[in-house]
Amino acid sequence: MARDERAALLDVHQALSEKQFQDLKYLLGSEIPAGLVLQASRSELCQILLERFPGNFLHVTARILRQIGRLDLIQRFQLPLEEQILEETPREPNGDTPNVTGDPTSGQHPGGIPAPPVNSRRLTEKDLMTVARKLGREWQEVGILYLGLERSRLEQIQEENPNNSILRSFEMLRDWQRRQRHEATASQLLACLEQADRLDLEILNFLRSLQGN
Repeated sequence: MARDERAALLDVHQALSEKQFQDLKYLLGSEIPAGLVLQASRSELCQILLERFPGNFLHVTARILRQIGRLDLIQRFQLPLEEQILEETPREPNGDTPNVTGDPTSGQHPGGIPAPPVNSRRLTEKDLMTVARKLGREWQEVGILYLGLERSRLEQIQEENPNNSILRSFEMLRDWQRRQRHEATASQLLACLEQADRLDLEILNFLRSLQGN
């Protein structure tokens, strides 16, 4: 990791007013446990970001800066924006991501993951909560086997939500959503969960109802 990137991150934090710094920490609380960030100093928050988002901490910072209206800092420190990541992905003339499996009719991304239909919309937090309410005791099995999440992360979610099984499932689905980014669609989640043996059929029917919306 380049030292100037670490220095730039601290410089960004130092350039914020106290209110803006608190706003930054509040917004990061949706991606990092609030207990870690709310009491953190500026240098401590830098370390947390470096550990939580290795190689991507400047993108995360730039996204939050845009939310609090400090576009000037993004320009001053030449921070990368999320759009720059998306632009690096090759596109066909019609705007679609090209199929690189060698079979234009396969409808899959590399690795055999089903590609979402063009008309499948991205899932909202309300959609995720609807699914979370019906996952039940198998939420960890679903996360590990079908959503590709790490067991250590699921254990962390369980520790953060010891008395609320629905919130545990919801946070797990939000982790999946953050990893999928623009591909976190109803069709993509449906393709993952259709492989599960023990799953409430209402979940699959709900996701199917969202396709094409």
